[in-house]
Amino acid sequence: MRNTFFDNIGRGASATTPVNRLANLTVFGTNPGALCGRVYVPAQLAECPALVVVLHGCTQTAAGYDHGSGWSQLAERYGFVLLYPEQDRSNNANLCFNWFEPGDIARDKGEALSIRQMIEAMVVAHGIDRDRIFVTGLSAGGAMTSVMLATYPETFAGGAIIAGLPYGCASNIQEAFGAMRARGQGRPDALAALVRRASGHDGRWPSISVWHGTGDATVNPGNAEAIIEQWLPLHGVSSPPSTDIVDGYPHRAWRNASGRIVVEAYSITGMGHGTPLDTGGADPSGVAGPYMLNVAISSSQRIAEFWGLTANTMTRPEAAEQERDTPAIAGTSIVRRATKAQRIYPDPKPAPGINVRRIIEDALRAGGLMK
Repeated sequence: MRNTFFDNIGRGASATTPVNRLANLTVFGTNPGALCGRVYVPAQLAECPALVVVLHGCTQTAAGYDHGSGWSQLAERYGFVLLYPEQDRSNNANLCFNWFEPGDIARDKGEALSIRQMIEAMVVAHGIDRDRIFVTGLSAGGAMTSVMLATYPETFAGGAIIAGLPYGCASNIQEAFGAMRARGQGRPDALAALVRRASGHDGRWPSISVWHGTGDATVNPGNAEAIIEQWLPLHGVSSPPSTDIVDGYPHRAWRNASGRIVVEAYSITGMGHGTPLDTGGADPSGVAGPYMLNVAISSSQRIAEFWGLTANTMTRPEAAEQERDTPAIAGTSIVRRATKAQRIYPDPKPAPGINVRRIIEDALRAGGLMK
């Protein structure tokens, strides 16, 4: 049985040759899901940098999705670190994350655990702020974003699901096809219960940003509404959202009792299946191509703003000049350089006497992510 979700995402070449800015993640645990890891670490990092985990769609690669989405441009500008888990054809012939396979979407199993192990490795290697870890993805990557938010909610401060599906809506390929058509998604309380059962979490839940094109014929836009319905009960929100127009598109925002936006949703009018981009104007971001759609709004930029990642700009000429000419003094610089020991990819070269592999594996064991 074939479907455009699995066969057509990312098919064809970009209008320009993709630039691979990513390096390999070589050490990250037992990797039960047999995934690959790619990373982007900018030369200048914010103090205690944030980490953004980015999950590509079917038939896409990590480098191709980064090239189109512009995430590494933003990381360079704002000083955060990127992790790109990448599917292997031995797991899925179309390079889809297996968001519908029970063995890959449960806590401490399969692909979900592999991604969690990669995150821990990045935290240890780069001094990541554990309170600022985020995850986003497109299509199958969006559905896998739902998986990660449900199975490891304590890990993430926020998530952004683009043309994706709610957690637990399918447990085999046939159910996946039905879910893509937004069939049988269930009531909001039942959808929320799926997330609650996934981890037993009783703390603060991640904030959620949902993006979907109203003309999406591959993943029905009803899935965006199901994702919203899945997460609102978890945040204890029952009041109507505030509404406005952002860059010409409808935007809804739901606030909790403290007034913080905990769920937001963008409906990109008329857009098909893909990631919304703004490749024009004075500050373009990303490169248009198959399923990377120039619709005059940058989802990557807006998501970064929603997560509070845009407070510091690392590419300001005066800051860059100061960083080149002035030695960093502890407690005085708003940015820091990524040293050789911090940028250990693709070939780890730590200082003599430091066993990076052992440090990462010890951290994974301490967190119950590796035996």
